[in-house]
Amino acid sequence: MRASTLALTLVALTLAAPACQPKGDAESAATTDPESSAMKLTSTAFGASQPIPRRYTCEGDDQSPPLAWHEVPAGTRSLALIVDDPDAPDPAAPKRTWVHWVLYDIPPQAAGLPESATSATLPPGTREGTNDWKRTGYGGPCPPIGRHRYFHRLYALDVALGDRGPLTRAELDAAMRGHILGKAELIGTYQKEAAE
Repeated sequence: MRASTLALTLVALTLAAPACQPKGDAESAATTDPESSAMKLTSTAFGASQPIPRRYTCEGDDQSPPLAWHEVPAGTRSLALIVDDPDAPDPAAPKRTWVHWVLYDIPPQAAGLPESATSATLPPGTREGTNDWKRTGYGGPCPPIGRHRYFHRLYALDVALGDRGPLTRAELDAAMRGHILGKAELIGTYQKEAAE
């Protein structure tokens, strides 16, 4: 009797073993992975890892570049955009990430943002967050030294966040946690012309 009970226990443990695989195997395969999203983010102003034109920087008109996206995941209820520079103040010795633009609750049917976007020209319903100049809106590249990278990241969320005021990047990151269906990224670079 005891031998048969032991045999049944061993069979049960063997059948349960796949569920005990380390995270990153079966478990991660069953979870939505934002990195595997087919969503794309592009700009007609600059290509991937290419220089951002002067007009979109503090040395020019300081206006936002046009952005377009496609292949937004099914089930997306809103989009969020963060533009930041991880190379501040000096790419050779970065000390912080400088946040240039924060947007959330962009409607999922929107296909992009116009050049020189303002509160009046953003897709209806879009909410503006706070950048590291402690204001809403876009702040263009203005690196003190060297050539910096500017990451434009678009997130597809399974919720609309609702009016939470002018969220900082950290507050938006916290609000998005667990709700990201997909992510797209476009990197541009800039170095001040005087420093070329």
